[in-house]
Amino acid sequence: MNLAQSIITIIVAATMVTRFLPFLIFKPGDDMPKFIKYLGNALPPAVFGMLVVYCLKSVNFFATPYGIPELAAVCLTAAVHIYKRNTLLSIALGTACYMLLIRII
Repeated sequence: MNLAQSIITIIVAATMVTRFLPFLIFKPGDDMPKFIKYLGNALPPAVFGMLVVYCLKSVNFFATPYGIPELAAVCLTAAVHIYKRNTLLSIALGTACYMLLIRII
């Protein structure tokens, strides 16, 4: 097995372990620990908040185009998510809006 095959094997094995481990640790029908339930509720909004900060950290609001594409995409993403409650749809439309606006402006 060469180096590339070894790296691919390690990546696949690590991915499988992280996917199957929760099913081995938490049996069906058992109560979930409160901390795990808390993480399941708290982490998704925290991750999206961190992504928004990361995406907007380098926007210069004092130079052309003054952050208009970014703010329009963020507003569209938030509006679609509030209206439809569909994360995939809101992210896809916000991304498409941003890509279109950076080409136009």
